[in-house]
Amino acid sequence: MPRWSTRAERPGTVQDQEAVRAINVAAFPTSTEAELVDALRTDPGTWIEGLSMLSLVDDGTPVGHALLTRCMVGGQPALALAPCAVDPAYQRQGAGAAAIRAVLDAARDRGENLVVVLGHPDYYPRFDFTRASRLGVTAPFEVPDEAFMALAMHPTQPTPRGEIRYPEAFGV
Repeated sequence: MPRWSTRAERPGTVQDQEAVRAINVAAFPTSTEAELVDALRTDPGTWIEGLSMLSLVDDGTPVGHALLTRCMVGGQPALALAPCAVDPAYQRQGAGAAAIRAVLDAARDRGENLVVVLGHPDYYPRFDFTRASRLGVTAPFEVPDEAFMALAMHPTQPTPRGEIRYPEAFGV
């Protein structure tokens, strides 16, 4: 497995924005996730500089991306992890995990505590995500309990409880 370097997306850098878009377009069957990132980037109440993380190959080319944006849980601030994407040529080599670990570390360093993700129940527990219901977090739509997960990054501190309210760009 390669050892991946990571860095935050540089604010206002068209090259980084285009790289993020290309990664998401390549990783998913439609451009929906790429369009979601573009929409989230334009919302100053949602986008948090430093929480859009890239994983890079040796020459510095971005091949993976993980994004945390502001959401609300029970009326309190939290973060949503979505989307996460890796260029198909680099999938299953740790690029996605590196970007996710880096963005979670950046959020933890900022004092954030609760992160919510809707995703594969066999993948996200490796980052210590657990069923969101165990933390008292619910979704505003029907979702299998095992696929809606949350992470308390500072487990000794209280976390918000209640229903998640995603940013408007998510369309839910």
